[in-house]
Amino acid sequence: MTRSPEPNRKRQRVDRHQQHSGESASTSTIMTRSRSRSTAQPLPANAVVPAPLAAVHEPGSSVASKGAQTNFGDESEVLESHQDSIVLTSKMLSELGSDQEVISKLGEAFSEPCTLARSFPQADALWAVDCPVDAADVRAAYSFIFENTSTEVHDELQRLTVDAINTMNAEPCDEHDIQMSAVLIMLLNPKITEYVNGDSTPVFPELCSAIMNQPSSQRTSLMQYFATSDAAPNTRGSLPYTAVTGVRTIPDEQLLGSDSEQASFERYVDIFQSYVTQEMVKAAQRVARPAAAGGEPTTQKVSLHGLSSCSLLAVVQCMALVNSYNNTHKMVSYTAFYNDAVNEHIDIKDDVPRFRMPDGVSFCGYPFLLSPTTKSEIIRIESVILMRTELQDSFFRAMFSGVTCPYLVLEVRRDNLVRDTLYQLDLKFSQDLRKQLKVRFVGEEGVDEGGVQKEFFQLIVRDVFSSKYGIFRASENSHFYWFRPLVAPGKDALEEIRLTGQLIGLAVYNAVILDIHLPPAMYKKLLGVPVTRDDLREVDPELHHGLMQLLNLTPDELEFLERTFEVEYEDLGELHTHELIPGGAQTLLTTDNRNLFIDKYVDFVFNSSCE
Repeated sequence: MTRSPEPNRKRQRVDRHQQHSGESASTSTIMTRSRSRSTAQPLPANAVVPAPLAAVHEPGSSVASKGAQTNFGDESEVLESHQDSIVLTSKMLSELGSDQEVISKLGEAFSEPCTLARSFPQADALWAVDCPVDAADVRAAYSFIFENTSTEVHDELQRLTVDAINTMNAEPCDEHDIQMSAVLIMLLNPKITEYVNGDSTPVFPELCSAIMNQPSSQRTSLMQYFATSDAAPNTRGSLPYTAVTGVRTIPDEQLLGSDSEQASFERYVDIFQSYVTQEMVKAAQRVARPAAAGGEPTTQKVSLHGLSSCSLLAVVQCMALVNSYNNTHKMVSYTAFYNDAVNEHIDIKDDVPRFRMPDGVSFCGYPFLLSPTTKSEIIRIESVILMRTELQDSFFRAMFSGVTCPYLVLEVRRDNLVRDTLYQLDLKFSQDLRKQLKVRFVGEEGVDEGGVQKEFFQLIVRDVFSSKYGIFRASENSHFYWFRPLVAPGKDALEEIRLTGQLIGLAVYNAVILDIHLPPAMYKKLLGVPVTRDDLREVDPELHHGLMQLLNLTPDELEFLERTFEVEYEDLGELHTHELIPGGAQTLLTTDNRNLFIDKYVDFVFNSSCE
């Protein structure tokens, strides 16, 4: 994945460290690791590129480093040089002779969050810039503890973890950047979502609260750790990480041994997802109705407001932070945040009204958790609530100001459907559009119980999107509709475009499904998200292919085309031209400006031609 930081940031960090150590430069070079490729970089002749401190311990076998780095010195020299600052590594744990020694060492490491943060350091200086914690070594340590020590050690680890989290919340620390390393180490504990306080309340929400209480810059640093800790070289060859409580986990074989930042980030998303899942399932089971004779218990719906006992809100808020970072950096697909348990057990009828309250707590406030099916149901319920409210208001207005119709009634002729609809909608007030829609075809008897309404939408959508009106067009190889370029849209054209928007809104509001194929670019524009070249492939595959072919042409081939920065299009049977840049008619297409030509053409299709 393409990285945004400056390309020489890591190199500069290492160079400063070497200068501080008094090392002299030489002409020797070694291959240094990059996420996308290896590059040759000069290093001092006496340089030591340390082997990773991560040690994977398997029962019955000796501890061995799994790193694939080049080693110009003895690992013991590195360990000895860092011994005063390193508090804990998996190798240290595996070399202890008894459970009591393990407990003592854990007590030393977990005595303070800042002390814990200095454990499991990333030995690779280049990767330590992005994440100072060796995630593979942390997992190896937890694997050793849970597979080779007694329950006494496990209980003590839980107590120490709970105390460290409580300390982070109770005693603010100036070393916020150090504390993020401690948070990462605790998140890597496969049993972290199971731990509870002395009063049996879960401790994971408190860890999330500790994250949210950190300065914004440090929360961002933690998100960067999520993306890089499992992409580091030491992750290769680490022991399988078994999520004890995870319900929707990612198969280890797809992650271990991978330097993918996307996979690293999604692993941490899955930690939060597993806690939300287990709490939703528990809550649904608590409120389930007893089983009838010979039957099964009836699962009840739950709302976020009703889950205050497990402090799920803090976890969801932390997930919102992770989702916000993902929206900016595009680490994983947005579908990775959908939670099946939330979508299955959410009490929409309770959550939607609470979302409308000024201080209401609702899953609707965290839409990244909700699937499209759940969101469509939320829209439907919201519409029903608004219709019911408008119906009640109509009755009250009728009592004081005369008779008013409680419905939005459209009487239209089949042979003049678009004009009749446009005229009548133009006469309606905004509050009328919030009423339930009833349609009557002139000269036809019958009561609209939903069937007439659906037929109306099918007929008018067919007319509006047909070539007869010339507002929309669709490529022969694409089923998506987009706006047809217009030289100077007249009043009628603008009114029909407005009508199209009102029809789509009325259809959604009245829970009618329309057979309209709009490209993703349409929704991007509604959300204010910039469109790209790839969006053009959906709207006009032939045009997209032609523009991409320009990138493969030689200078002579481009010169032969004699193409200028102009676009030709047809409007009402006449051919028109549009300059993509000022003076475009005199600007020839070359290898130096072809990327600008493509970007300007895409901008014309999605912006200039339909403004």
